[in-house]
Amino acid sequence: MTIFISIVGLGFLIFIHELGHFSASLALKMRPRKFYIGFPPAIVKRTRKEIEYGIGMIPLGGFVKIPGMHRPAPADVDQSLGRVLEEAPGLSDAAERLRRALAIGDHDAARSSLATFAAAAAGTDLSEPMRRDVEKGVTDLGDALGPDAYWRAATWRRVLVIFAGPAANILFAIVIFAALYMTTGGKATTTVEGVRADSAAAAIGIVAGDRIESINGTPMTGKLIPRTIAGSDGKPLTLVVIRDGARVTLGPRPADSDAGVYRLGFLLAGAGLSPPEAARESLVTTGRVSQRIFTSLGRLVTGEGRKDISSPVGIVQGSSDAAKQSTNSFLWVLGLISLSIALLNLLPFLPLDGGHIVFALVEGISGKTVSRGIYERVSMVGIGLVLLLFMIGLTNDIGRLS
Repeated sequence: MTIFISIVGLGFLIFIHELGHFSASLALKMRPRKFYIGFPPAIVKRTRKEIEYGIGMIPLGGFVKIPGMHRPAPADVDQSLGRVLEEAPGLSDAAERLRRALAIGDHDAARSSLATFAAAAAGTDLSEPMRRDVEKGVTDLGDALGPDAYWRAATWRRVLVIFAGPAANILFAIVIFAALYMTTGGKATTTVEGVRADSAAAAIGIVAGDRIESINGTPMTGKLIPRTIAGSDGKPLTLVVIRDGARVTLGPRPADSDAGVYRLGFLLAGAGLSPPEAARESLVTTGRVSQRIFTSLGRLVTGEGRKDISSPVGIVQGSSDAAKQSTNSFLWVLGLISLSIALLNLLPFLPLDGGHIVFALVEGISGKTVSRGIYERVSMVGIGLVLLLFMIGLTNDIGRLS
């Protein structure tokens, strides 16, 4: 059940990301054509007000189709309609007029030529697959020539539409952290909220609801408990807890070493902070976590950060483990994953959002449109890097699970 909850949680974060792009593109007059969670083929889809909403069969992300991401060029005619022209050579003259109009940048003539091509194709005997190619090709070229095309927009509009996706994930993380600080994530108490399975705490019998009175004879406060355990250097710990009004002695048992830090494996309940305090702590937490994520990514260059990378398999497993501990633990992890999605997408590589932002700025500063061919070649490099990160994360996750 927790695996299912984790998958739904990850899907929700992807939805939040794509909703950011979608909302910004609507607000900035770049009416999107599609809004998908997952990638096609579609499991279910529905069209409302000329926008296709769907859930894809491939659950590796999502996308919003914004019209005219690239300035149309003559090569787009062959790419979109090449197979149609092979089957129906009689359409070549109409296609050639469209190419010439695109070559000289006469978009009014291009729209007229595209309409002529569509009319000629409608009167031609074509196979069903070619008719679908005509419909898709004419639609895509028409979107690229339309007034709401992405490439036509001012640089600041393009940057905002792309940045809105990561920004939505960052905002979600800030809000969820603040909510947790206002409820149970603020000042630590001495009461145990949850115990991790197969941990030292579980082995000595600590249970949720126990109030820790002392460790090795030293009276405890909420702040002192984690410091005492972390500073135990692997020496046996004896805990006295209050359970149902009675004192219970647990241990002795040494803490487990987790990445060089000693932990028993339980979570303390927290007391809520005021809204201003919670907001401040949320922003501080977001900043600290962001710095650590970027540091881990930077360490990949030297090979030292390889073990910090996880694939969707590890992300789901980690959030599932958190869900088994408590709802609050799951929400903390969900916030961290949301922040990771945002920062990963801001890396300056196509097809990630950061790459699109860089290219929009380059085009805005130079005043020239980068050709689609360059976009595609640079995207291949970016896709290779993303796949490399995925494979590193997957091998790490397989090692952890095994």
